[in-house]
Amino acid sequence: MAVKKKVPAKKKYANGTTYRSKGKTIKRVSSPGTKRGDNYCARSSGQKSTAKVKARRSAWGCKGKKSVKK
Repeated sequence: MAVKKKVPAKKKYANGTTYRSKGKTIKRVSSPGTKRGDNYCARSSGQKSTAKVKARRSAWGCKGKKSVKK
């Protein structure tokens, strides 16, 4: 039996990666410094800080509850 290598969250949840939901393939895209980004950062600021949340907040450029361009 082959052992699967553990993929780090930074890579697994990075921008441009895809996932499947309800039979559709969806691409992860973030737009730092936009109103949509601000909404995501405000929403996720109160979530439990898991590896996935940290990776996505980094991709969105979150600083507190605001999204800033890098």
